[in-house]
Amino acid sequence: MRQPSTEPRPPRVGYRWCVVAMLWVVCLFNYADRQAIFSVFEPIKNEITLHDWQLGIIGSSFMWVYAAALPFTGALADRVNRKVLILGGLLFWSFITVATGWCHEYEQLVALRALEGLGEAFYFPASMSLLSDYHGPSTRSRALALHQSSVYAGTILGGVVAGYCGQHYGWRLGFYLFGALGMGLAVVLFFFLREPIRGAAETTHVPQPLLSAEGPIHDAVEVLRNRMVLVLIAVFVGANFVAMIFLSWLPTYLTRNFHMDLTLAGLNATAWPQLASIVGVLLGGWLADRWARNDRGGRMRVQVVGLFLGAPFIFVTGWTTETSVLMWALAGFGFCKGIYDANIWASLYDVVPPARRATAQGLMNGIGWLGGGTGPAVMGAVAGYFGMGTCLSATSLIYLLVGALLFVGIVAVLPKTAVTTTAPTARKLIR
Repeated sequence: MRQPSTEPRPPRVGYRWCVVAMLWVVCLFNYADRQAIFSVFEPIKNEITLHDWQLGIIGSSFMWVYAAALPFTGALADRVNRKVLILGGLLFWSFITVATGWCHEYEQLVALRALEGLGEAFYFPASMSLLSDYHGPSTRSRALALHQSSVYAGTILGGVVAGYCGQHYGWRLGFYLFGALGMGLAVVLFFFLREPIRGAAETTHVPQPLLSAEGPIHDAVEVLRNRMVLVLIAVFVGANFVAMIFLSWLPTYLTRNFHMDLTLAGLNATAWPQLASIVGVLLGGWLADRWARNDRGGRMRVQVVGLFLGAPFIFVTGWTTETSVLMWALAGFGFCKGIYDANIWASLYDVVPPARRATAQGLMNGIGWLGGGTGPAVMGAVAGYFGMGTCLSATSLIYLLVGALLFVGIVAVLPKTAVTTTAPTARKLIR
């Protein structure tokens, strides 16, 4: 008599896109929760009596803890059930979001923003690794690009809703709203999200989930020995530095320099660049999947295009005094940023094996946020001397520099970089 198979059934083709949709909503709250505070910097500053450098520390405290935790959460995501990490993280950071609305002291805000960074650090390494096991090379850029669009949608949602609530009902309401909805979402997705087989998208026969047997430190060392990974990390640090400055200070810049109220500043600071980023990220994902068919560096070449084209728009953003020109510059920057963002992780996964993807993602994301997370604090410290507009324009030089670095990496480093589809030794996944 034929024995029933003990192997998990492969998911239906449509389900892999349902996973993208479910994680899209989780990431929407991930970014709405972290963005909300930037739209209410002014009322927080006035209520608690803070200086700009203190606002910068509040913004950067999230990023520093987030960055420090990512290498550890990445290693963990290569070893335990990723669904548990994603939904557990969602519950934790949503509770912290609610608690942020209870703050009355500067120190409380810094501490809770740091804890929010810890909670959100569990999401990206686990979710990107999970998606890469549902989507192989033929659809990976499109799947990750579609997921990336939730970053921009969440940024808009957080900025606009927090700004509106702050103007009409007080700055705390937005945090209560986002936190409660996030906790409800975690409960719902517990019944629908499934853990895939690791490496399933790379080969047709994967009897067990694969994981390096040498341990997390060995895995991290092996990832960092890859020179192309180091190039991608350096580029991400620069791009993230620019992005964090814009996310943190653009609403305040519009309030102070263009005399917009909180709602209008929150809307314009997020809607123009983020909606354009959605278009850019979808185009970047589509182009990358096509270019990568016959060119191993195709995804990275798409990123170079986005970085070089984005630099002039960044310059104009801080230089212009015309509102209409500013909005077009923000849209142009957002579109080009989306082209780059579409392939941040897909490019990384082209040069690391599946068994080390969460580790690599955690390291790259952690280092990128550690460097990029200094941006809000640096802006808060120097804007008073040079002007916020001048500082925003100056960040265009960073885009040109990292674009050139990535181009050199594609030409000189990538051809010497080898990658296998599985780790040489493996053991079972801990569930």
